[in-house]
Amino acid sequence: MGKIDFKKEIPGYKSKEGKPELLTIPAMNYLKIDGYGDPNHSTEFQQAIEALYTVAYTLKFMIKKRSGTDYGVAPLEGLWWADDMNDFLFSRKENWKWTAMIMQPEYVTDTLYKDAIKAAAGKKELPALKKMRLESLDEGLCVQVLYTGPYADEGPTIQSLHQFAKDNGCLLTGKHHEIYLNDQRKTATEKLKTIIRQPVLKA
Repeated sequence: MGKIDFKKEIPGYKSKEGKPELLTIPAMNYLKIDGYGDPNHSTEFQQAIEALYTVAYTLKFMIKKRSGTDYGVAPLEGLWWADDMNDFLFSRKENWKWTAMIMQPEYVTDTLYKDAIKAAAGKKELPALKKMRLESLDEGLCVQVLYTGPYADEGPTIQSLHQFAKDNGCLLTGKHHEIYLNDQRKTATEKLKTIIRQPVLKA
């Protein structure tokens, strides 16, 4: 059996650039860490990412060793919102709230997760580890689109996605969701690929 690629296996990780779509996302489990403030200048956000990847890779290697199942670690994702949505819409990032997260396959049990947390804590100091949790997210009906380019220039794409939802008789609900398909440390900003997702309700 070859390595499983969740970006190919799960429909929600595939989308067409500039072509919004309406789809139903299944419930999935995630490693999650919550935080607050501008991610571009936040030590808390960087610590969250480090802890998430450390535990995600620890789980991957545990599962491969115990069962022989191998898979690629899923991409980093983020939920974004603000108490005053004007702060979100007008990019007042210092007031943003976020949940950084990485999807986990169904064979990651609570026991395995706890084992991975202990193993990760023994490798190095991870300040965000105590904030982590394994939790399900069921977004259901969503609109989403693939965007390519700098994160700071997503605004028009987000607006067009919201208009697509309205045109299809949907009301926005839930939290703005982004899936980062590239490693921003190794990818030119103009080539960054991001799936932008928004849960909706049929009006």
